[in-house]
Amino acid sequence: MCGFSGFLHSNHFPDQPLPILKAMGLAIIHRGPDDGGEWWDAATGIGLSHRRLSILDLSPAGHQPMESGCGRFVIAFNGEIYNHNELRSALAGQAWRGHSDTETLLAACAAWGIEATLKKCVGMFAFALWDKHKQTLTLARDRLGEKPLYYGWQGTSFLFGSELKALKAHPAFTADINRDALALLMRYNYIPAPYSIWQGIHKLQPGCWLTVSTNQREPQISTYWSGKDCVTTGLATPFTGTATQAVAELEAVLMQAVGQQMVADVPLGAFLSGGVDSSAIVALMQAQSSRPVKTFAIGFNEATYNEAHYAKAVAQHLGTEHTELYVTAQDAMNVIPKLPTLYDEPFSDSSQIPTFLVAEMARQHVTVSLSGDAGDELFCGYNRYLQTHHLWGKISRLPLAVRQAIAYSLTRLSPSAWNRLASPFMNLAPERFKHLNLGDKLHKGSGVLSYQTIDELYLDLISHWKDPASLVLGATEPLTLLTNPSLQPATPTDIERMMALDMLSYLPDDILTKVDRAAMGVSLETRVPFLDHRVVEFAWRLPLEYKLREGVGKWALREVLYKHVPKTLIERPKMGFGVPIDVWLRGPLRDWAESLLNEDRLRQEGYFNPQLVQAKWAEHLSGKRNWHYYLWDVLMFQAWLEQQ
Repeated sequence: MCGFSGFLHSNHFPDQPLPILKAMGLAIIHRGPDDGGEWWDAATGIGLSHRRLSILDLSPAGHQPMESGCGRFVIAFNGEIYNHNELRSALAGQAWRGHSDTETLLAACAAWGIEATLKKCVGMFAFALWDKHKQTLTLARDRLGEKPLYYGWQGTSFLFGSELKALKAHPAFTADINRDALALLMRYNYIPAPYSIWQGIHKLQPGCWLTVSTNQREPQISTYWSGKDCVTTGLATPFTGTATQAVAELEAVLMQAVGQQMVADVPLGAFLSGGVDSSAIVALMQAQSSRPVKTFAIGFNEATYNEAHYAKAVAQHLGTEHTELYVTAQDAMNVIPKLPTLYDEPFSDSSQIPTFLVAEMARQHVTVSLSGDAGDELFCGYNRYLQTHHLWGKISRLPLAVRQAIAYSLTRLSPSAWNRLASPFMNLAPERFKHLNLGDKLHKGSGVLSYQTIDELYLDLISHWKDPASLVLGATEPLTLLTNPSLQPATPTDIERMMALDMLSYLPDDILTKVDRAAMGVSLETRVPFLDHRVVEFAWRLPLEYKLREGVGKWALREVLYKHVPKTLIERPKMGFGVPIDVWLRGPLRDWAESLLNEDRLRQEGYFNPQLVQAKWAEHLSGKRNWHYYLWDVLMFQAWLEQQ
């Protein structure tokens, strides 16, 4: 696991390229504190910089940038090729210098070509490859987007790297904020690929590779694996075996993925929340390990947010070497000043805080940690899938005109007026309903009544600011996978469509971004067995009935888990991995937020409509409405902007 960066100059080569490359590498030294290197070719204007976190082949033979044995290629590589020993076996006659997967990747590209090599690789990766013969630069990213890769022309310099801060270290970087991308952040709490916060800089999308040269400035982007095609192909060729056979095959493909991802020359462990996904990964790890697996969990003293005792029970049953850390609200809030630097471009999924804390704890014991991410998207785990399906089933029975009339009536009264009207009745209600902000719920619910399709409803439910272009001054919200039907795979059910959209957007641009930056911020490599593409392809062949049964998701995955862990340790309501941002903004974070949301400051900076922000802030402080998700989006941009 590493970080890399570099540049290709079309003319006006820098007088001192190596110091620039070194500065770009040092900007991301947290991704690779063990070793670093630079490579520069003055004749063609190409430079590569690499930072190494040594995982496989800890010797100098793994040093990067690395030249191929034939001398044609030079690579800067971030990630792991889990099947590289199999690839080596297929590359007969090679004289190997070491046993790193980087060397394997170079030899494969030389023997088979880049596209064929990408299709043969099983792993998570991003890399930059220079072809000396063709004088072309290739950038490539893994199938599901576990590893990041940014690129773009800045004047006569084509810049690229694992994180934006590396690109920003180059003197040609212009640092113009992309207001359209900022609008996307306000809607989703992340900036979806191919956009980035900086003008002219893009994210390479998962499963893609691009080529660029000084003679071909426009990057030529190709797809070697398509998530959209994976969905449509899987649904068109469903698994036809029995339920028992489905569970057995799922266990086999997962066992293979977990086994390959347990290979490392450094200490390895796993995150364990005690939920279905992480418990399944740990169970399959322990089944293949001769000694206790190291597992890690964090707990909170607030019962609403705490799952540590569930994780501990699973760990005890499996016999892992378990470490847990109970963190206080102050521990969590101490992370907040680190977030703008850690996440590099503004990012506002507040579970970024506990994710960083568990990564920080794990790094004290191991260098690699497996996680259970992607189980929800692949096996129908999110509650919102069923909730959206049921809600649409109810409201779509009414004619649109009737629904629109009801919505209009509900918003004629303010939330506070509804609360006053309901107050006498709420005092008679059961305790769990007494503190319900009915007016807030009615106003939120009124919006969904006017939608014409379930896709519009789902977009509403996963959106924060519903009209971000009215908030971000001078912005036009771009189309994304979620708003452009032509980019979406065809699915037979709305639940499978929601799962597919999440796998293609929310997973790489939110979940995997969150985990990668948090873990690499403390020099910890994370691996995600569910994202072995063979697991993903099999998951999409499983009929929905093998995922969702009697209103409960992940049926087949649960059945795999229950071979190793008693059902009683797992069955419980799903919890989110979060912190009480809503309460903190009214309490210990209020002064910090007040400073960032100051009306004069917002007006002077010129990115947000101050009136809209101030209205949300005032209502949140009063307790009339909970606007913490909306406000956190703005606050994370403001905190990031302050550090630029």
